Amino acid sequence: MAFPAKKIQYTFADVLSWDESEHIEIINGEAFAMAAPSRMHQKISMELSRQLANYLEGKKCEVYPAPFSVRLFEQDGDAPEDVDTLVEPDISVICDRNKLDQYGCKGAPDMVIEVLSPSSHRHDQLVKLNLYQQAGVREYWIVDPENRIVRVMLLSDAGFLQPHEIYQQGDIARVTVLEGCFIELGKVFSE
Repeated sequence: MAFPAKKIQYTFADVLSWDESEHIEIINGEAFAMAAPSRMHQKISMELSRQLANYLEGKKCEVYPAPFSVRLFEQDGDAPEDVDTLVEPDISVICDRNKLDQYGCKGAPDMVIEVLSPSSHRHDQLVKLNLYQQAGVREYWIVDPENRIVRVMLLSDAGFLQPHEIYQQGDIARVTVLEGCFIELGKVFSE
């Protein structure tokens, strides 16, 4: 994809001027075009979103599947030109409704889920892991469709996302940041 204007540093202001059908993340001012997800990726993401949405019905937290913009480091008073990092997690759970605006989420979601794709393995497991850690995401799930596992990482008191649990296809996975929430992975990895 050709970005609308060749720049050294992109911001949220640029994203607002681009075609909404394009899915682009900006990380520290660098723009990344996102490949269209596979059918299996979408099926897994949809099932996770469905189970989370069912659990959250009538509760204060909300779940948002991609495409959903998250401006991890935006502060009150920041102009769009000041925001140089915007990501689109596969799934975001936000419990503080003050973080929600017409564009998505301002600040760190409570929970983020990324479903790995061949093109996103490194990006999701290194680049985004570091971003989510810096922003203070409390729970990060990395879903690996090929191996049918879910790696759960929790934010430690020291501010690091630490490995917490690895779940397999037949397991019931516990969502730590949502008390009493469990995900049936047999339904997530049904094919």
